[in-house]
Amino acid sequence: MRRRTKIIIGIVVLVIAGVLTAGFASRRGKDITPVTYGKVTRQDLTSKVSANGRIDAKRKVDLSANVMGQVVNLAVREGDVVKKDDFLLQIDQKQLAATARSADAALQAVFSDRDAAKAMAVAADQDYQRALKNYEQKISPRSELDRAQSSRDSARANVAALEQRISQARENLNAARDTLQKTTMRAPMAGIVTALPVEEGEVAVIGTMNNAGTVLMTIADMSVVEAVMEVDETDVPSVKVGQRATVTIDAYPNKTFPGLVTEVASSPIKRNGISAASSTEAVNFEVKIQIENPPAGVRPGFSASADIITGTRPKALAIPIQALVVREKPGSTPGKPLDEEGVFAITNGTVKFHPVKTGLSGDSAIEIVSGAKENEQIVTGPFRALREIKDGTKVKEQKEEKDDKGGDKKS
Repeated sequence: MRRRTKIIIGIVVLVIAGVLTAGFASRRGKDITPVTYGKVTRQDLTSKVSANGRIDAKRKVDLSANVMGQVVNLAVREGDVVKKDDFLLQIDQKQLAATARSADAALQAVFSDRDAAKAMAVAADQDYQRALKNYEQKISPRSELDRAQSSRDSARANVAALEQRISQARENLNAARDTLQKTTMRAPMAGIVTALPVEEGEVAVIGTMNNAGTVLMTIADMSVVEAVMEVDETDVPSVKVGQRATVTIDAYPNKTFPGLVTEVASSPIKRNGISAASSTEAVNFEVKIQIENPPAGVRPGFSASADIITGTRPKALAIPIQALVVREKPGSTPGKPLDEEGVFAITNGTVKFHPVKTGLSGDSAIEIVSGAKENEQIVTGPFRALREIKDGTKVKEQKEEKDDKGGDKKS
């Protein structure tokens, strides 16, 4: 065989070997899943529940009309600061004043009737005494004595009845005067007039069993301010009275205010009078947070958001929250699968699923109570890879590098 032929054959063999080697390496590369690496580390964890709501006064009162009538004098405006017992408004009292005067006149008339009845009772008693003497001296018959006794008893009963009528008339007068007094409305407490839906000249209507009365104004004591939050039903079990919170008010951007949870509702919030349990809307519960050192000028109705601190754990063993995998537990009953939580630990480029028990959840990390060791290397992503890899899957670290625009890109 010529030397040239041998060289050509050698080159062909090298080319074929190179192709086979490249193909084998390519197939091996396809069997290795690129993933991001992470470690089980110790860190301080803080668990929070976030919610939105509004600002309100801890103590406020809606003033409604106790009597019906036209508002003839309105002495305050919305936003005014009032003190306890300050004059607020006057409802027309002409008709009620006349009713009170009539009740007073009726009482005086009953007094006169009682005086007349007492005089008649005295006369009837005197007649009875004379009839008794005449009967004892056998001057008059027994029938005369009986008639005199009956007249005396009747006169005494009439006096007693008039005493009861006086009590009744006196109570009627007190009721009329009380109703008349209610036409003048004064502040029941110190605060700010936060709502004034009524105008001078409008007619105030009292409430009935089925209809609410006219709300004349709302006075709120803004010295103690609350953030009334709506918390999702899944978060309510972890919220307790006494927990600390940070509140952000939209009207005061870039500022946070410390607060304290003072009330957690036991019943869900009703929408348009309908219980959330009987509707398809999300079920939320009302949580009140008392704000410490509220800003000056804060008003009820301001939008607010809050982070309620439901737990802290210093130096907790934790993993990135995206590394936690939830899968069907092997051996589960068909049709009734059980889930288990765990992580994929990496050993010599191969992964193995380790079931773990979790604890407190932070913003980006979750506590591991058992099932993982400190500094253990685990798979943290991507999400698709975590869904597809299984025990024994070979993996390689997916590096991050800068692209030409300065951003991150995956290799």
